[in-house]
Amino acid sequence: MQKQTNPTYLKAITIRDPSDIHTIKEDIKKGMILILRVTPLAQRDVEKLRKIVEELYVIARDSGADIARLGEERIVVTPPRIKIWKPDYDLK
Repeated sequence: MQKQTNPTYLKAITIRDPSDIHTIKEDIKKGMILILRVTPLAQRDVEKLRKIVEELYVIARDSGADIARLGEERIVVTPPRIKIWKPDYDLK
């Protein structure tokens, strides 16, 4: 008999405004995998985007989630049980 587990959902969101953080925070708490597209905000206000990304890193860290960039246009956030492989760059 297989053990039934709750599914983990993947959700793509385009960040257009700082008010989108509330929804993202709720989705992180629900344990979703998020792919966040930042291009529209980056084209309008780089400083606002920087503040949002800093806030996202704090939210992810505080909830045990993992967060990383996917190229120039996207950020991925995963729940605590899923880790993002990040290359170990040795700058020596």
